[in-house]
Amino acid sequence: MCITRIVATLAALTFAVQTALTAQSVDPNDVGSIDQIISAVYDVISGPAGQTRDWDRWDGLFAESALLSSVGRRQDGSYGRRVMIPESCRESSGSALEANGFFEVEINRVTESYGMIAHAFSTYESRRSLTDAEPFARGINSFQLMNDGSRWWVVSVYWQGEGPDNPLPTKYIGG
Repeated sequence: MCITRIVATLAALTFAVQTALTAQSVDPNDVGSIDQIISAVYDVISGPAGQTRDWDRWDGLFAESALLSSVGRRQDGSYGRRVMIPESCRESSGSALEANGFFEVEINRVTESYGMIAHAFSTYESRRSLTDAEPFARGINSFQLMNDGSRWWVVSVYWQGEGPDNPLPTKYIGG
């Protein structure tokens, strides 16, 4: 029982320290609502070729131990999950986003919330340039969010791209 209390207290203190450190560099307009934090995620990763992304802003959107996971097809035809943290996602994708241009735009969202937690199915389209007539990819980002009483945090983003065997359902496209 005592160890449980110590672990809970340490977890609370760790989160409080992270919140205090991150709050120093986070724009309140990025984390004040569900709309703002999801828009900020898309805004950070999007930009023309040659534009450096604001990775400090990126880091400030995510809760401690946040995960980013993609679902994709393996060579054997089965599906698997690739798990990253915000830092490893930045390291594995950041240079390609900056070199090639990348714009991910939300085209629809379905949000459910309860108390201080929320889940959003955010349907996206991806383009290399805003002037591209057609997206090169579409899919759904599943955001899990938490409000700590003063701001929203991204706890996880779990996504899957659209494919021939998994077209986007009409209810997630909107319109």
